[in-house]
Amino acid sequence: MDERELRTMIDEVKSGRLSRRRFVQTMIGLGLTAPLASQMLTSAGVAQAQSKLAYKPTKRGGGGALKVLWWQSATLLNPHFATGTKDQDGSRIFYEPLASWDPDGNLAPNLAAEIPTVQNGGLAKDGKSVTWKLKKGVAWHDGKPFTADDCVFTWEYIADPATASVSIGTYKDIKVEKVDTHTIKVHFTKSVPFWADAFVGVRGMILPKHLFAAFKGDKSREAPTNLKPVGTGPYRFVDFKPGDIVRGELNPNYHMPNRPYFDTIEMKGGGDATSAARAVIQTGEFDYAWNMQVEDDILKRMEQGGKGKSDIVAGGNIEHIQCNFTDPWTDVDGERSSAKTKHPALTDPAVRQALNLLVDRASVQEQIYGRTGIATANFLNAPPRFVSKSTKYEFNVEKANQVLEAAGWKKGPDGIRAKDGKKLKWVYQTSTNPSRQKTQAIVKQAAAKAGIEMELKSVVASVYFSSDVANPDTYSHFYTDIQMYTTTMTQPDPELFMRQFLTEEVASKDNKWQGRNITRWRNEEFDKLFKASEAELDPVKRAALFIKMNDLVIQHVVVIPVVFRPRVAAVSNRLHVEQSGWDSDFWNLHNWYREA
Repeated sequence: MDERELRTMIDEVKSGRLSRRRFVQTMIGLGLTAPLASQMLTSAGVAQAQSKLAYKPTKRGGGGALKVLWWQSATLLNPHFATGTKDQDGSRIFYEPLASWDPDGNLAPNLAAEIPTVQNGGLAKDGKSVTWKLKKGVAWHDGKPFTADDCVFTWEYIADPATASVSIGTYKDIKVEKVDTHTIKVHFTKSVPFWADAFVGVRGMILPKHLFAAFKGDKSREAPTNLKPVGTGPYRFVDFKPGDIVRGELNPNYHMPNRPYFDTIEMKGGGDATSAARAVIQTGEFDYAWNMQVEDDILKRMEQGGKGKSDIVAGGNIEHIQCNFTDPWTDVDGERSSAKTKHPALTDPAVRQALNLLVDRASVQEQIYGRTGIATANFLNAPPRFVSKSTKYEFNVEKANQVLEAAGWKKGPDGIRAKDGKKLKWVYQTSTNPSRQKTQAIVKQAAAKAGIEMELKSVVASVYFSSDVANPDTYSHFYTDIQMYTTTMTQPDPELFMRQFLTEEVASKDNKWQGRNITRWRNEEFDKLFKASEAELDPVKRAALFIKMNDLVIQHVVVIPVVFRPRVAAVSNRLHVEQSGWDSDFWNLHNWYREA
């Protein structure tokens, strides 16, 4: 299809002669994705599809308590220090972005008065700027007005390297201009294909200038508001016990009519995924539970005659094993896994290749995940347009032995392979979770047959995914040889998702382990491909760049994909929610309600 035919189709959607759904289906048939097809219509000025969730309550409040379970407990409530999803979600109760991603990859406004398009003057035709009009009459929870100054400050705060924000990659190369009290203009250094990053979704939550201005830069961790948020969201802060519970109450001045429905919200943390599923699906003690990393057979049994269900939606999350390219056992200036070191074994490509052959993905899917995890050879698995077709996975213990033998790793009397005095004895860590411990056991058993000894380590989730810079057991410190967890994809575009392999994103003591490159892998070719993707406006060429990036990561065995995971939550049969695979579970918390 050429450009003229495409524009004709878009005009037909505008005039009503062609349905939005038919257009999207046609684009999918041409190799695009639903989210990208929707973005094409939005950019052309076609109204977005409305949310599938019809909000029925006719007044604010009256819904009683909303009780939700996050089996990984929140440890802080500043979204821009949140290295774990639970901290992002805890923050999202109180803070809002300008817009969020709905299940179809459409932008839904929060603090924005409208979604920018070329037609309404929001999107520059050259792709070098985007203008956001802000909602008027919005107040922070302490009564101060929300204005463009807060957006400009949030950009300055995050972009300052001394702040050591996990979101710096989104904001450091842009400039945010205040046009008037309720309009901002985001300037890019070049034409960008994906402009909806800053101020959008989980990395877009806006901070109040009047409370954070004194804590920009080196003082960022000293702000009282890191633990006692003051936002614009549907609920106001009441109480927070890190590693345990977050409490909020209805915001009587919320800027959306008849919202929120619930009078209070309680986000309880801790425990495990199985008990969280049981508390929603079987006993009905809670209304909602996040991230049901539970064996599928167990979920199915719970659903029989229970009070809730498993809600499964498509997304881009990937359970994977990471290889440490640095030495986790050598201390350099008070830092292990320093970029100044090299791992004694895992920097050998043959060792990583052998490890890749020892991960039995098919068994992990069949025995553990079922419909909640699909075996894959790719790190980037969605949207479909970005998925490589040139990769494949293989489980072959004999071949792994051959690879190691050929590379000079010989078995000793104890059956463990060694080379130049270095043994293949590793610590393999992940969070405490039955599904993950079973996966560890499957990998350990196969590795032993190839002469690799693994010590299995499990860390309580609230610690493992903590943003605590002083805690050596967090996944971002990566003070073991290999580790496993799920990386979430929070946008229907892979740019942010693939940043985690950039050299400039290496996690270190200097950036308080907020850098997103946890493996510490550094590769000039990958960096060049990523930089090219940031400026490539041709969607086909851009997709090809991301496929090359994925293939490079897989060929070098930087990570070993295990299963591609859809978003799975436990939801009460009476609770009305709409999950999005591209944003926080709380992306539209203001619309949640309970059926009488």
